[in-house]
Amino acid sequence: MSRCWPEKCGLLATRTRTRTPLPFSGDAVVSSVQGTTQGVRKQRPFAPLSDHPPRYYVPSRPDLLDPHTLSQLGGVELIARQVVEGFIMGLHRSPHRGFSAEFAELRAYQPGDDLRHIDWRMFGRSDRYYVKQFEEETNLRAYVLVDVSTSMGWTSSLGILPTKLWYAKHLAASISLILLRQGDSVGMAAFHDEVVARVAPKGGARSWHELLRRLAPLEAQGRTSAHTALRDIAVRLRRRGLVVLLSDLLVDPETTRTALRFLKHQGHEVLVFHLIDPGERELPAAGDTRLYDPETEEELNVNIADVRAAYREAVKDALDEWDRGLRPHGIDYVVVGTETPLSRALRFYLRKREHLG
Repeated sequence: MSRCWPEKCGLLATRTRTRTPLPFSGDAVVSSVQGTTQGVRKQRPFAPLSDHPPRYYVPSRPDLLDPHTLSQLGGVELIARQVVEGFIMGLHRSPHRGFSAEFAELRAYQPGDDLRHIDWRMFGRSDRYYVKQFEEETNLRAYVLVDVSTSMGWTSSLGILPTKLWYAKHLAASISLILLRQGDSVGMAAFHDEVVARVAPKGGARSWHELLRRLAPLEAQGRTSAHTALRDIAVRLRRRGLVVLLSDLLVDPETTRTALRFLKHQGHEVLVFHLIDPGERELPAAGDTRLYDPETEEELNVNIADVRAAYREAVKDALDEWDRGLRPHGIDYVVVGTETPLSRALRFYLRKREHLG
């Protein structure tokens, strides 16, 4: 017996130069210059942000690539798309797959219904077309905050590791794309000591392209004042939503923690990605060194051997202090090294998003 398809049948698409932030100096970023007393030159971006197609094979799981290899694939839009596709592929048949809507019941097919929602198993059993109906959940309203202060433009291995800002941009683009594919609304704000770029929360592909257009040209500049941006978002988010902060947290700790707790108190869910270069965890192997802070232009002459142990302990204490100051208040906090694949940060985000429903 010949079976007729629904409508539209078959149209089912030189010198060694390193800079290391001091964890105990607020928003300080320290630069160690060996064998020279000259100022620090402005670094080139880790990779161009123009969206040219890759010249060679793109692996099936770009989300697992190290940042240096990932940067060779192209611009921020292309990389974000490849990372998100690979990340979703890696989920396989996990429960995350359809959490933007829940299946409710079946009803008879009517002309004009989306063919993707036809239950073909029911058709095989009954020789009739049925369409799956879903209970749509309330769309989440999210804001991604990106720190673009001077300290974010630093890398300990120029040409090998990305800057913290490069990492933040690509992580922000990837999280935003996942949010939009889930049917959520997403906005973006970039800040140093003030908000320098803003995109209002919206849904759809156009919103993502607008976000990328504002995000890609941003450069590291100015001092850091995260609580300014957080207060701005608190005023704009009238409905409960999600706030994602991407920063190296070289800020005034107490005012920033207070602002984050205020957002949580208002009913918002808050995620903090603490971006750290591996060179910030350990001082470079050097003797007498001049440490330079590009945000305050302060300098300090030290012997690395004399301060290495104290510095290592200060880093540990600083990270522990952020954790103790945020987690007990229900704020999710994770340290992400700029040498790690983006998938680690995306898994942390996805666990949080699944919890929100």
